[in-house]
Amino acid sequence: MRVEGLAVTLRPRSQSEACDLGLALVRGQAKSIWRCFAPVLLAVAAVALCTVDIAGWLPVLIVFWLKPWLDRGLLFVMSRAVFGEATRWADLWRARRQVFGGQFWRTLLWRRFSPWRAYTQPIEQLEGQTGARRRKRTKLLLNENRGAATALQVAFVHAEAVLSYSVLALVWWMAPEQSRSGVWDWIINPEAHAAGQLGLDLVVSCAYVLVVLFLEPFYVAAGFAMYLNRRVVLEAWDIEQEFRRAFA
Repeated sequence: MRVEGLAVTLRPRSQSEACDLGLALVRGQAKSIWRCFAPVLLAVAAVALCTVDIAGWLPVLIVFWLKPWLDRGLLFVMSRAVFGEATRWADLWRARRQVFGGQFWRTLLWRRFSPWRAYTQPIEQLEGQTGARRRKRTKLLLNENRGAATALQVAFVHAEAVLSYSVLALVWWMAPEQSRSGVWDWIINPEAHAAGQLGLDLVVSCAYVLVVLFLEPFYVAAGFAMYLNRRVVLEAWDIEQEFRRAFA
């Protein structure tokens, strides 16, 4: 990585403070992030919603399972954002083979439930490490940081669940007051109402997609910032930056 080109100030931080840096990165590059992430997610969601007739829970499962693959596009944007580079959809499309093609099956199968995948994903995608070198690199970066990386995953799992239930609650909350009991009955016993089970499944699926659209960039950015912070500690990037500035 070109340390001299970084647009963020690097210094050793606690991992919780590093997460804050990641969230600030999302706020600063919001336009680049969502104009690249939204089209890919919505395309996946549209295909997933076509399976709702097969099983009501299937669209949610498809979007959930593909999140690590979707995160690859987000990490591409983040890796450019730390150098102050904005990313357009055309940039992501030109790099689509590199971004979305590498390690596809490993991403979606045995690494899918890694409790620290946001933290270790840059090792695979940005460093290109594989095999024994990847395992050695992962062990080094996780040393003394497994707890923080796992806590990040747990925090966002709970945030995703809370926001999903909150979006569903809005359906009841925004209904006319005289209709709220009917909406509640529909949620509890959908088969007894005109909208039926299919309508409820579509509402649940769309609510989940909206939550992922909003929350996933923050999750990826927090893990990426923790990864950068760990490299600062291991490789003294902050000192290198200061020397380059001093002798520029």
